[in-house]
Amino acid sequence: MSDTFSPAKPAETLPFGETVTSVEHWTDQLFSFRVTRPNSLRFRSGEFVMIGLPGDTGKPILRAYSIAAPIWDEELEFYSIKVPDGPLTSRLQNIQIGDQVIVRPKPTGTLVLDALLPGKRLFLIATGTGIAPFASIIRDPDTYAAYDEIILAHTCRTNAELSYGYQLRKRTLADPLVGEDAANKLKHYATTTREASVHEGRITDLMRDGTFYADLGIGPLGTEDRVMICGSMALNQDVKDICAAAGLDEGSNSRPGQFVVEKAFVGEELV
Repeated sequence: MSDTFSPAKPAETLPFGETVTSVEHWTDQLFSFRVTRPNSLRFRSGEFVMIGLPGDTGKPILRAYSIAAPIWDEELEFYSIKVPDGPLTSRLQNIQIGDQVIVRPKPTGTLVLDALLPGKRLFLIATGTGIAPFASIIRDPDTYAAYDEIILAHTCRTNAELSYGYQLRKRTLADPLVGEDAANKLKHYATTTREASVHEGRITDLMRDGTFYADLGIGPLGTEDRVMICGSMALNQDVKDICAAAGLDEGSNSRPGQFVVEKAFVGEELV
């Protein structure tokens, strides 16, 4: 449930501080929030920035967070896990409307369209909060101009943890800028690993045994396809192996390829 809006309360002014405008707790372990956008911030869909809060010593605690908002949005959105003893998320999960969050306006990342060679289909493979950069990508008109089909695959442990992805799809289809294209080109495939659901199992297993492609009524991964990967380190490696077996080469900002993986998120506070 979304927090009820209340007038912004007085808050300490922080260097690079941006004001929280909304907070939504999806489960007891997942939440999203929106903040004002720095005037100087320009980013490409799929990039991340460093955000954080002041530490006990006065030095800020910063972590890399993917921007889940589209490039044209007047605010920024972030999607996060809650780590009880995490240096940042143990405090970040308690933010309220009117609070300030540090946002360093220097975006970067490899999950961008520029890092991929032209192709026919775009696969976006995510676990957990790894869906965040794809929330920006599937609301970018350039994505639909570049690809005939976009497949968003999201794997979580439980059905409740898939809620953000389902709401994202709903918002995208209702978006006046990309909604019509999304209705024709976007496919959303959600799986669970610890609860019964429409699609059960790890996405990598479902790709390897062909279930994923059969369920969607599409052909298997090929050299005309492009893939973006963002999730756990195990998922990243497994999907990389699947891509390599299909004859795809890894790309980067300096040398575009056929698949890319975000390597910035390590440790407990993955985004």
